Amino acid sequence: MRITTIAASLFSLAIAGSVWAEDLPVPTGDIVLTVSGKLAHSNVDDTAQFDLELLEEMPVTRFETSTIWTEGTQVFEGVELADLVERLGLEGETLFASAINDYTVEIPLSDAAEGGPIIAYRIDGKEMSVREKGPLWVIYPYDKSSDYQTEVIYSRSIWQLDRIESR
Repeated sequence: MRITTIAASLFSLAIAGSVWAEDLPVPTGDIVLTVSGKLAHSNVDDTAQFDLELLEEMPVTRFETSTIWTEGTQVFEGVELADLVERLGLEGETLFASAINDYTVEIPLSDAAEGGPIIAYRIDGKEMSVREKGPLWVIYPYDKSSDYQTEVIYSRSIWQLDRIESR
């Protein structure tokens, strides 16, 4: 009986692991984002790597806002930071977000709240090139609240994002 219980437990663990692997598949395209650090779920070694297709499979958030870097308002589309944090089981106090050129900003994990910033991959329905601050840009809903219109928040709005480390 004991061997049967152990075998059943191991089988359950194997099934649970394979279910998550199906939920976070290994990317097949060019990697646009690598998440590392204190995360519960990964797909490549101890990291979670995403191509654009994997990001697009997550819940999509769209909002219209103006920025200090662009003229007028634009519609930004991407993954809510809160959804990414929840999906990967990120822990810690700070997200260290880095750009293609190694520029890094610190984003408190508490910023990853519903209705907060997104990791945008489209602006006005178009993918963003590196020249247009893409392929990923952390965008807050600046016009939603004056709380998002501060130098501190603007400094967290990193473009050409390609890495996040949770610490």
